[in-house]
Amino acid sequence: MNRLREIISYKELLKTSIRKEIRGKYKGSALGILWSFINPLLSVLVYAIVFPYLMGNVIDNYLIYLVTGIIPWTFFVTVVQAGTTSIRANAGIIKKVYFPREILPLSVAISGVINFFISCLIVLFFVLINGIGISWHLILLPIIAIIQTMLSLALILPLSAINIYIKDTEYIVTFVLNMLFYGTPILYSLAQFTNASKIFLTLINLNPLTHIMNSYRDIFLYHRTPDMLLLGCVFLASAVLLIIGYLIFVRLEKGFAEEV
Repeated sequence: MNRLREIISYKELLKTSIRKEIRGKYKGSALGILWSFINPLLSVLVYAIVFPYLMGNVIDNYLIYLVTGIIPWTFFVTVVQAGTTSIRANAGIIKKVYFPREILPLSVAISGVINFFISCLIVLFFVLINGIGISWHLILLPIIAIIQTMLSLALILPLSAINIYIKDTEYIVTFVLNMLFYGTPILYSLAQFTNASKIFLTLINLNPLTHIMNSYRDIFLYHRTPDMLLLGCVFLASAVLLIIGYLIFVRLEKGFAEEV
């Protein structure tokens, strides 16, 4: 509780850090924050052209299926990559000024979810122009996004701390994220692998992002309530990981000023 009160007392620094993350990412570029829309759109365009020829038209509304997977994935990978390097990237201020160090990864996670909500305008645009429309299930969007943010924060707290001591961490994270992309049903549906090995299907179903992606598709594409039991399990797992990750962060932060 003391740590929480301390973070709250530095709320102005947290707000400033969040604004810096949002504005600074594309600072100096001609299109600025528009890249938050352009990058996922370009990814969707590439996959929408290539993968239907590789897999055949086995998924209805494949373009929308892609959009509702790529946008949340972009949110996840952006937060994890930026969060992992957040402490090292702010080495200068860490050496000079005291403040709760967890503000740095926390600001990355919060700015990430803000950008994600903005990017959801892309999803709404696609579902409207394709005649799919919207439903009341969209009110569940903040709940799913909060669970994903918790999961992301649970990962970047320990990773940002470990990256101070093991400088290869950020490169390992990039590699794992690339592998995880294909281990998450973003480009494909699990229904395509009914004859796959049980181990393969079990591993994908153990991936919490699988159920998060399915939940986004339920509310945007299929207009139905997500599996709240599975989503609740992801929430509980994320909460446990968040506690463990925070304890690791607190344990390692004592040496930040000397190691950065």
